[in-house]
Amino acid sequence: MSSPDPPVLILGAGINGAAIARELALNGVSVCLVDTADLAYGATAYASRLIHGGLRYLEYGEFDLVRESLAERTRLLRLAPQFVKPLRLFIPIENRFGGLWRSAQRFLFKHSGGTRQRKTNKPAESRGLWLVQAGLRMYDEYARDPELPRHATHRANQEEAIHVAPQYRWLCSYYDAQIRFPERFVVALLNDAAQAAKEAGADFQLLNYHRATLDGRTVTIQAQSGGQTLRSFAPAAIINATGAWVDMTLERLGINSQRLMGGTKGSHIVTWNERLHAALTHHGAEYAGLYAEAADGRPVFVLPFGDASLIGTTDEVYEGDPGDATATRAEIDYLLATANELLPEVRLTEQDVDLHYSGVRPLPYVGGATPASITRRHWLAENKEAKMPFFSVIGGKLTTCRSLAEETAALVLGKLGRAVTANSESRPIPGAAGYPQDKDQQQVALQQVATRTGFLPAQVQASWQLLGTSAEAVLQEFAGDRTSLAGTDLPAALVRHAARHEWARTLDDLVERRLMLLYHRRLYEGTLRHAAALLAEEGVIDARQCEVQVAACVERLRVRFGKQVYAGLP
Repeated sequence: MSSPDPPVLILGAGINGAAIARELALNGVSVCLVDTADLAYGATAYASRLIHGGLRYLEYGEFDLVRESLAERTRLLRLAPQFVKPLRLFIPIENRFGGLWRSAQRFLFKHSGGTRQRKTNKPAESRGLWLVQAGLRMYDEYARDPELPRHATHRANQEEAIHVAPQYRWLCSYYDAQIRFPERFVVALLNDAAQAAKEAGADFQLLNYHRATLDGRTVTIQAQSGGQTLRSFAPAAIINATGAWVDMTLERLGINSQRLMGGTKGSHIVTWNERLHAALTHHGAEYAGLYAEAADGRPVFVLPFGDASLIGTTDEVYEGDPGDATATRAEIDYLLATANELLPEVRLTEQDVDLHYSGVRPLPYVGGATPASITRRHWLAENKEAKMPFFSVIGGKLTTCRSLAEETAALVLGKLGRAVTANSESRPIPGAAGYPQDKDQQQVALQQVATRTGFLPAQVQASWQLLGTSAEAVLQEFAGDRTSLAGTDLPAALVRHAARHEWARTLDDLVERRLMLLYHRRLYEGTLRHAAALLAEEGVIDARQCEVQVAACVERLRVRFGKQVYAGLP
């Protein structure tokens, strides 16, 4: 790094670490971002993929969090339209008055300073029409978003509504937003952080698959594989943004701290069941999702997910290494049963589960509180024992990553005796410039890019899903090779781009967090072999290790995600 100023060390390259790095870079602060795994490896990749205000947070009196989240939702819809898109959600309702007393208890309990809730074996009473309508009216008022329609109430038999089980008499609809690939959003944030640092005359360095150790004021960074020391330096400050690993990181660095994290595990399933996909269609064109209560009162989403559908989530207390979290058979059965209760004509079975994923939310430790009642707000915990300014990020979610980063940058800059000179509140995410909102305009723009670059429209379409309008510059850079990755419409150019400009270091990085092959309906060994060969050509992996990486990738997909990889090519 060339800057004479010591960098701020950020540990953890998930959504929060990436956003904080970008915010600091905008303020001319040099940043060294280190992760023991890949970027977006933890909870970022295993969320429900919603950008939302948190409708249910109202019941716990978290009005400020809802207001902040809705403001950030509106901002992301404008600044990252290539990733964040409006999504209509329907809430099925059985009765008029249900849940009023339970909701009042939750609100009063939260504001009495309690941390535990009385458990009961009684089935949860579903929220009634009056309660849901009251919440949605407040939600609309907090949002004040002229681009999104306000909530509406529908009879269950209305054509416009999703057709659910007959016990539901009404459905209320409202709008939030969906981010299909938060992993790609993180990549864009990091590329923008590098650009912002360059503009400000600061340094930016991302070291995935590295580990930082601390000795007094000196940090030493070593490669995870082989243990070679890359550099040692005294950082200006350290930000521990390792999510559910925060306590483990503090322990490894030798920093005494009370327990900070008490994350809960959330699991999801993805299915290409055509009956479910059709059930989420209304007027035969627009897809919408369901936001409902399971039999135990927990919220569950049934969402459109490209050509597939996404069902989640569970909320289980979790102890142990967050990297080991996987969806259990009980969780999968729970999600299937909930979806079938809502949409009995779909008749989902375990054979319909094409893949599953599970992650641990970076929630604060609050003793015996029920998982649903644990706050989703974020804050910074300062450790006074460290030899330099040292903060751990507690909480946070996809929706509020930018506002969390803005707060963190202001606090750290204050500790360093520097003023805030910039923020990201109006800075577009790379790939947003010129992105057309209208579908017809998008098709015209795609054809124009295909004409200018010489790539096929299908290749351009596949590239746009990952890069937005930045795809054209990438395709132009690699216009000498217009072939596709075997078995897909993805240009082989995207593999080379990921290797050179997106910190891809393994085949798993490509499959899970760069090309999003994990979410292709049918993934073939031939596709993986071609991707590995391209990484070898780029010098990222040893050509002699291609088959080893392919075999390891196939096994990881089977064990961790329940994802089948087919032999050969289609």
